[in-house]
Amino acid sequence: MLSNLIHVYFMPGMAANSSIFEYIKLPEEQFKIHLLEWIIPTKNESITSYAKRMNLFVEHENPVLIGVSFGGVLVQEMSKHINCKKLIIISSVKSKHELPKRMRLAKISKAYKLLPTQFVGNFEAFAKYAFGETIKKRVNLYKKYLSVSDKRYLDWAIENMVCWNQDAVIPGIVHIHGDHDPVFSIKHISDCIVVKGGTHIMIINKYKWFNENLPQLILS
Repeated sequence: MLSNLIHVYFMPGMAANSSIFEYIKLPEEQFKIHLLEWIIPTKNESITSYAKRMNLFVEHENPVLIGVSFGGVLVQEMSKHINCKKLIIISSVKSKHELPKRMRLAKISKAYKLLPTQFVGNFEAFAKYAFGETIKKRVNLYKKYLSVSDKRYLDWAIENMVCWNQDAVIPGIVHIHGDHDPVFSIKHISDCIVVKGGTHIMIINKYKWFNENLPQLILS
């Protein structure tokens, strides 16, 4: 029955749109998928404020929140203000301690402030930053997925990813991570479900793994 459906909200990664979930299928008799999209932040908006605004798009009680990469960071912030049935992050980090060294150094030096302007006019450079791999052969394909190019958003997103100050891991969180992720190296990640051969874009190219395993992970 419809009243028994589990509502699952998916949040894409930095600058990506919800089409990254186009191949994700969950049993329709149990789950209802809802796709979230990035909104433009207000000037100097905190990630807490942004998360509260994103929660306005969550229309069901006790939902499942699933986020990819920076979207994983956001759903963790969202979960602090609503009750969730399950919190799942993919190709992401659970605290500032799992950030790679280059991001921790960028926070100290504030080098991240130099990045967004460079990326706005250079899709390949930004795609490599967002996906962690050279994509010359698939530029047109990935342009479909990376469509949020507003400079206000990019400035805000990169700063809040690099400077995320989460210290403790949220209890009960489920973390799925690829062992070949070039953005968030698995050597810095603890307590996760490892996807063999998974890269930072495994939500796209290893969708079969997620279709097979997400239902059980949500219900467990």
